[in-house]
Amino acid sequence: MISAFDRFGRVAYSGMGLLRLLVLCTLAACCMARSPPAPPLPQRPLPLLHPLGCNDSEVLAVAGFALQNINRDQKDGYMLSLNRVHDVREHYQEDMGSLFYLTLDVLETDCHFLLSRKAQKGCKPRMSYESVYGQCKAMFHINKPRRVLYLPAYNCTLRPVSKRKTHTTCPDCPSPIDLSNPSALEAATESLAKFNSKSPSKKYELVKVTKAMNQWVSGPAYYVEYLIKEAPCTKSQASCSLQHSDSEPVGICQGSTVQSSLRHVPLIQPVEKSVTVTCEFFESQAQVPGDENPAVTQGPQKLPQKNTTPTSSPSVTAPRGSIQHLPELDDEKPEESKGGSPEEAFPVQLDLTTNPQGDTLDVSFLYLEPGDKKLVVLPFPGKEQRSTECPGPEKENNPLVLPP
Repeated sequence: MISAFDRFGRVAYSGMGLLRLLVLCTLAACCMARSPPAPPLPQRPLPLLHPLGCNDSEVLAVAGFALQNINRDQKDGYMLSLNRVHDVREHYQEDMGSLFYLTLDVLETDCHFLLSRKAQKGCKPRMSYESVYGQCKAMFHINKPRRVLYLPAYNCTLRPVSKRKTHTTCPDCPSPIDLSNPSALEAATESLAKFNSKSPSKKYELVKVTKAMNQWVSGPAYYVEYLIKEAPCTKSQASCSLQHSDSEPVGICQGSTVQSSLRHVPLIQPVEKSVTVTCEFFESQAQVPGDENPAVTQGPQKLPQKNTTPTSSPSVTAPRGSIQHLPELDDEKPEESKGGSPEEAFPVQLDLTTNPQGDTLDVSFLYLEPGDKKLVVLPFPGKEQRSTECPGPEKENNPLVLPP
């Protein structure tokens, strides 16, 4: 009886264990049915634009190449020099190299664009009282293994320095005046006449005044810069009224007239006027041996070797961009009329796309090998997440010529 009872107890205990296991499995199934699996956490995409230090040697080299290309693209005005790198991002693209997004603080130099064959190191920023400063945004593509340098797009905005602020530090310095000022045109005409009087055979005509300033010395003084072209006749020709000159500018002159206000002199004595003039003639636009930046034009030079279809014309390689000249900032406006943020003083926009995912830009004409070569172009970045090392140090330590 005892053994039979023991067997019965073991069977009952085993049945209870199975029942308990069945209950636990049922509860687990119910829990799984009521609690669907949580969706996986979204993965944050890695940032495509990598901020770099604005004083890195590589960044300064890229900025120099970009600014050389901007200067080469000009058809008028004066060459620009780099004052500092304001911001820079790099978008590395596999097999294509890098596309840099540059914000550059720039200064106008004393070299006219037609003197662009002159070494850029010889072009100096203007004196503080005649400074023209601003900001450029540029995209610059570099593929080192294939030795490709290319400027797809840029835009610049420039302004003259504030007269009011410069006069507080230098009240007697020359002051810029309108290029159409009659006294400025008179100074250009008189100084050019003096230059022609010393020219052995050729005569030159005024094309246009490019800079004009006035100052009070011993009397009114005017300083001008102007372009000249060859006249249709020479000194030996008595008349050339029927000839026409459509020639391009051949040089740039700097002239001045200073009129002395003589006191205690009889009125019959004419007022003395000092006239000075110097002219510099442009070199041929043909390639100069030893040009220090041949790589910048490498794309167009490769073009005939790529193919000869109309879609590969040299105009395709020209950068898209312009330089906008605005009047000086009116510092005496009331605060309520200024409006907007300080950055609007230099409204530089550069967006080849507004698609946050980016669009492609065909640059196949830059490469010798067959196949399509396309860059991914993103919207130009703002100030968010830029490097703590930006802006970089300025070359001209003058707060009057630094954009906000």
